[in-house]
Amino acid sequence: MEIAPGTRVTLHFALRLEEGTEIDSTFGKSAAEFSPGDGNFLPGFEAVLMGLKAGDRERFQLPPEQAFGPGDADNLRMLPLKQFGADITPEPGLMVSFQTPEGELPGVIRSVEGELVIVDFNHPLAGRTIVFDVEILDVQPA
Repeated sequence: MEIAPGTRVTLHFALRLEEGTEIDSTFGKSAAEFSPGDGNFLPGFEAVLMGLKAGDRERFQLPPEQAFGPGDADNLRMLPLKQFGADITPEPGLMVSFQTPEGELPGVIRSVEGELVIVDFNHPLAGRTIVFDVEILDVQPA
């Protein structure tokens, strides 16, 4: 049976950056399960799995548009340095959580320019090409 809407899929997967840094993997751990459209995988990841069947092993290179998005310049914010408490020393690469009325919002500090801190609120993998390795273990009707 091939992966299609209305199926339940058991698989191993690994997500890596182009240079090989592993982001996540189920290989050597419990397999993952999903049904197309259930929200467990991004649509771009699901799209490349359609038509695969048990026993298939594939590697896909997904551009940002199919993975975590290209990133949006509107998600970069300039915040005053004084907004950061004495317990935080803003420096590039530091992930900081901000409280909003909607809940917690993580941001990554991109730069500190005088009294301004540039914070990126895009997904940390936005703009990155992702290598997606999969091994399909089982495909059944949902």
